[in-house]
Amino acid sequence: MKKLFSLICLISSIYSCAVAQNPAAKYANLITEESSKKHLTILASVDFEGRGTGQKGGRLATEYIANEFKKLGLNAPVDGKYFQPVSLLKNSYQVKNFKIDGRPFVNGQDLLALGNNELKSIDDREIIFIGYGIDDPKYSDIKGLDLKDKVVLLLNDKEPVDEQGKSIITGTSKLSEWSTVRNKKIREILKHKPKLVLAYTEDLGTWLENAGDRATEGRFNLAQDQAAPETNPMPIVVNITDHVANYILNQGKTSLANITTKINRTQKPQSFAIKAVINTQLGIVTEQFTDPNVLGLLEGSDLKDEIIVIGGHYDHDGKSANGTIFPGADDNASGTTAVLELARAFSQAKAEGNGPRRSILFITYAAEEKGLLGSKYYTENPIFPLSNTVTCINIDMIGRIDNKHLNGNHNYIHAIGADKLSSELAAINKEANAKSSQLELDLMYDDPKDPMRLYYRSDHYNFAKKGIPSIFYFSGLHPHYHTPDDTVDKIDFPIMVKREKFIFQTAWDVANRDIKPAVDSKKE
Repeated sequence: MKKLFSLICLISSIYSCAVAQNPAAKYANLITEESSKKHLTILASVDFEGRGTGQKGGRLATEYIANEFKKLGLNAPVDGKYFQPVSLLKNSYQVKNFKIDGRPFVNGQDLLALGNNELKSIDDREIIFIGYGIDDPKYSDIKGLDLKDKVVLLLNDKEPVDEQGKSIITGTSKLSEWSTVRNKKIREILKHKPKLVLAYTEDLGTWLENAGDRATEGRFNLAQDQAAPETNPMPIVVNITDHVANYILNQGKTSLANITTKINRTQKPQSFAIKAVINTQLGIVTEQFTDPNVLGLLEGSDLKDEIIVIGGHYDHDGKSANGTIFPGADDNASGTTAVLELARAFSQAKAEGNGPRRSILFITYAAEEKGLLGSKYYTENPIFPLSNTVTCINIDMIGRIDNKHLNGNHNYIHAIGADKLSSELAAINKEANAKSSQLELDLMYDDPKDPMRLYYRSDHYNFAKKGIPSIFYFSGLHPHYHTPDDTVDKIDFPIMVKREKFIFQTAWDVANRDIKPAVDSKKE
């Protein structure tokens, strides 16, 4: 018993010495698998519906985060509130209706409309079928035809071939540019100024089925960045499936199979007018709404006017129109969880009289998936002067093992961009790792030749553009990235917690050093 007691005392002494040398270790240990799993499971739950921008699940996430900030005693820095509303616009090209002889067809299912025009109606009683839509000296579907202000139908992705499969244009088995150069036919037909182009594309049905709602999702912008529809819009192009093409051709007493066979057999164009009533209303529709960034401030002591931002985006792909939920457990419920865990550890340190010297602004950003819009809004409308913001720490996906490390070392993290603006931040990051989790720091994404260009693809970049030293913590891509299978059960909580503790140590060191990280480099 005496020996055991002595051993316990020795271990206790060693631990006390380590904590004395590195006081951050005590508070880092408040970050646990249990607490991390609790937050992440809620954020990635069915109830939160993938935290979509402009959706119910996104609003629930912001309320949850704000309530956690309040429990921790963080200040509400936006005029006494935790929410900074981000003014957003959703621009989507919508088809209000599309009918042929009274029969309706559905955008995203039977067709895919593209354009840059304001919402407008098109009504006509004739569709000009122009075969393959080719206008070549050796073969022309449109020679002698007046297509101006007409509705035209063409076969977009093929060209006429003989019985041996040789192109009528090239005379060989090698197809011409008319079918191998993307959109060549459409570009040439648009020169004739039709008012509507119906382009049959063979694989469109399969593509729409796989793409689901993403085919017609639309684009998101900050309200201040809104671009109006073009004053001189291009002619509208509607890609159609074989279902729609055959319905139109049947009004002309033929079909896709019959007409292509006839063109190939005769080696002559078979263009003709089809008496069919087409009614459609389509164009850009703009919806204005707000989603908030969620902010909580932990005030520092003697250097409280200097701000460290610790953040990560809370949004993901949300719930689709067909009910599919994209949970986004790794992307980015893991980063949001880390922000909450670090906020709790720092709050406890302050409660015990060991708070940071610099103030820490915890932010979870809106609409990162729509183009880094929440962080862009903050850096253009900062609550605290950017001149006083000394570092941005961004946490985006830290819960998985990526493809690169799947069969190797799992004890790693990608630390992206620390040395781009500050050699000191890079050094702080390495020292923090050495005295905390001792992870492999994988710097592959810092290579300016890396094709993924991830330094430019998460929220820290909007701070870096303002000259603020920034670092992006990331565990890498995996097969479930942006799929419905990015679920909680695939999160590696032991390694995620090691990463959180390392990030906490880095933040602690930046928050408590005498001098802020110098902006002393400008690496590509």
